[in-house]
Amino acid sequence: MSDFIFTALAAQGMLRVIGAETTDLVNEASRIHKTSPVATAALGRTLTGAVLLSKQLKNEQDSLTIQFKGKGPIGGVVAVSGADAYVRGYVENPFVDLPLNDKGKLDVGGAIGKGFLSIIKDMGLKEPYMGTIPLVSGEIAEDLAYYLAYSEQIPSVVSLGVLVGVDKEGNDLILNEDDEKSPFVVKASGGYILQLMPGADSNFIDELERRVAAMPPVTWMLSDGVGMIEMIEMLLKGYDMTKPEIHPCGYRCNCSREKVKSILVGLGKKEILDIINEQSSASVSCRFCDTVNVFEKDELKEMYDNM
Repeated sequence: MSDFIFTALAAQGMLRVIGAETTDLVNEASRIHKTSPVATAALGRTLTGAVLLSKQLKNEQDSLTIQFKGKGPIGGVVAVSGADAYVRGYVENPFVDLPLNDKGKLDVGGAIGKGFLSIIKDMGLKEPYMGTIPLVSGEIAEDLAYYLAYSEQIPSVVSLGVLVGVDKEGNDLILNEDDEKSPFVVKASGGYILQLMPGADSNFIDELERRVAAMPPVTWMLSDGVGMIEMIEMLLKGYDMTKPEIHPCGYRCNCSREKVKSILVGLGKKEILDIINEQSSASVSCRFCDTVNVFEKDELKEMYDNM
């Protein structure tokens, strides 16, 4: 099955479950941005988190942005999701490479460093809503769980994982800015959010905490062929769960040449004239999909004349 997101209720309505498998979309993001392994893990976890949190959005035009801004070498990570669970994102420094951490895993926390997490929701109101917290660890999932508990008063378990492999020949390749595509393959990616509903029984909460602590990492289970729905069923064995509502998700940029043109027009007549006189053409690259739109002198003059 291609990437998907699902929702369900469990334990007689005491728990809301949101899960997603995101291997294809994280591979696509890695291909576009030519990310190193640790940057792939950071971006992949953030994109998966954005997919999961898209369930907070109600209307087709709503959007949600997750922004990690740290002092580590990766700089920052951004992911944007629509209500349809299609996401886009980027890392500021996609070629960062670090040694494994003391647990033998990709050091996402070290790559991001100390800093802040902001979540911005544009839901068609006069001003978007933005909440910001200091980072707990930079490991993405812990920070999102803390944000949900602190900023939105929603006690939540967040588990995210990206398992990064090597190329088809099994070689450890060094990524540099001249590579045409990322040699690293994402073997598995996904995650889930478990949200306690008001009035949840304390005994159930204690049991859930015990089970989550004993659960193997998401990526280990996905790479062993355990699907996300099956994973949640194993975690909640003995508790009822409603039939999951399943929808597709994926990586998709919403940029277009017309949108870029409107941005250029928004610069004003003086700036357009300066570009015509100094550069003859304008090249604008999209941070999310790496598409480059070039506007030649004649087209810039037409913009200027129509302003």
